[in-house]
Amino acid sequence: MATTAAIERLKKVKQLLKIERDEDYQLYKDQFLKVGVEQRRKNGVTWYPIKINQSELGAGDYLHLEIERTTHINTPHQFGSGKNVSLFSNKENEQLEITGTIKASSRNSLKLIVHTDELPDWCYDGKLGLNIQFDDNSYTEMQHALDVVISAGNNRVAELREMIEGTEPISFQKIDDTILVPQLNLSQNRAVRHTLAVNDIGVIHGPPGTGKTTSLIQAIRLTLQSESQILVCAPTNSAVDLITEKLLELGIDVLRLGHPARISEELLNTGIDGKITASPYYKDIKNLRRNAEEYFRMAGKYKRVFGKEEAQQRTAFYTEAKICIKEARMLEDYVVDELFKTAQVICCTPVTSTHRGLNRKKFDTLFFDEASQALEPMVWIPLLKCKRLILCGDHFQLPPVVKSVAAKKGGLDITLLDRCMKFKEAVVLLNRQYRMSSAIMGFSNSYFYNNELIADESNSQNRLVNDEESILFKSIEFIDTAGCSFDEMQNPETMSFSNPKEGQIIYTHLQQLLLEYKNYDSGPALDVGIISPYKQQMEWLRENQEALELDKTKLNSLSVKTIDGFQGEERDVIYISLVRSNENQEIGFLNDLRRMNVAITRAKKKLVVIGDSSTIGSNPFYKSFLEYCETNGAYRTAWEWA
Repeated sequence: MATTAAIERLKKVKQLLKIERDEDYQLYKDQFLKVGVEQRRKNGVTWYPIKINQSELGAGDYLHLEIERTTHINTPHQFGSGKNVSLFSNKENEQLEITGTIKASSRNSLKLIVHTDELPDWCYDGKLGLNIQFDDNSYTEMQHALDVVISAGNNRVAELREMIEGTEPISFQKIDDTILVPQLNLSQNRAVRHTLAVNDIGVIHGPPGTGKTTSLIQAIRLTLQSESQILVCAPTNSAVDLITEKLLELGIDVLRLGHPARISEELLNTGIDGKITASPYYKDIKNLRRNAEEYFRMAGKYKRVFGKEEAQQRTAFYTEAKICIKEARMLEDYVVDELFKTAQVICCTPVTSTHRGLNRKKFDTLFFDEASQALEPMVWIPLLKCKRLILCGDHFQLPPVVKSVAAKKGGLDITLLDRCMKFKEAVVLLNRQYRMSSAIMGFSNSYFYNNELIADESNSQNRLVNDEESILFKSIEFIDTAGCSFDEMQNPETMSFSNPKEGQIIYTHLQQLLLEYKNYDSGPALDVGIISPYKQQMEWLRENQEALELDKTKLNSLSVKTIDGFQGEERDVIYISLVRSNENQEIGFLNDLRRMNVAITRAKKKLVVIGDSSTIGSNPFYKSFLEYCETNGAYRTAWEWA
């Protein structure tokens, strides 16, 4: 097979992926394998000791545990939902362990689903702990997908490979202008029509607040009129859950693939285990399993020393038990096969699309949401099963995570969405946004979107109050800490930065805002979000939340998260703590402009950004932002609160 530019490029991507995997594993080894339990606790990759507060059998006959750490309760950790961990015991110098997946985690407790139906005996004596495991599976699947794409010839995969490279033309059917979804606006309807006309590759470009998911769901609904089954993927479980939820609201039959720990509680009935439980055959499956347990119990009653007859009886019980289990499994397999045949939409993350139930399946269309966050090889995993691709996302929002500097330099973070954006005929922009006021939208609109976005009338003049004399009138404020000696602090263990004085200004400002808002009695209680790119600052803000005694009469919710934690979310008021304040004008994470775009586009009515203009001002992006704030009378100094 002749080599092509696409093949050469993908071979390079494969090398970069290996560099990334090796770097990721090296980080894991440094934090984990090379160090003792004390250092691992500090690194946040081990909880030890722990106690199991509760255990119960849940969906799919997996054991659900509630676990709490009993020491080091203020140490930041990396245990998050969806991560694979091992539960271990250090009993008598033996390393005993079983694996599980985290369902939900908080500061000092978590819910764990272990891959067994009962705990081994060693869990009841000796000290227990939890270790985070290295996830090699996604790398293996991405490498395999790249091998298939590189070696493809004279088939659909090869055609798509060359189209994405731009060496083969992409084509479209004639757009049907009669298609009109009443609840969609002009650009959303245009996106849906465009999607239905795509033969090969299409892109729905959805900037913040433009109703990307709404458009995507309608496009899927209309595609189902000509296709019996559709594959829908997104790089995160929360994004897959959101699409599943929206499709269910339209009455579409969805099969949500994934480990029960990675599916939201409300959607477990759309997963395989949930659907088996709802099946008319479930009663028979349960009875067969119960009978098997009874036969095993009766067989186990016989002592080690017994005669020929007893031995025959015991064998007979075991045989019956095995027959029951085999029949239960056959029934279960039949139910699962039917699910894969009849579901209108199968929703999952890319790695889960390698599920054995999808092994021989082919689809006409793959809809891939939040495509800006997925590495190119990640999209190829499900695309191998499909004839055409609809990417949905915004290449000016969250990029994929690449840990290796060398892999990033080589271009591993260039996504399929980035590549397809250059095919102008393939891209349709959603240009009406329903979240922010025009003032909040304005900077992002000019810097990233060529001023193509329009704020809808329903929110273009959104403010907390309409009195020009009030501090609440301004939709956007930049509070400058330059010259206030609000120096950043670095944690020597985590290397993350915090700025406590900046944090105090946030809470002082928020208190003032809430009191003023209360005086106006101007409407419903507010949802407020505080964002910082630095985990150390986030920790400080969370720890000091209660100490500052906010008047919560008009506060509905207050959430403190990193930028990634707010992806896809919105709040009435958003505070952004930029943290960095140093003489060298080093801004670290703040250089990630796509993440900053996510941060400044979460607010509906008021955006307050706090930072040091002398530190950030030399960067063109922040310089433009400061100028935008000054032009709009949104510039203030921290001396007003210091």
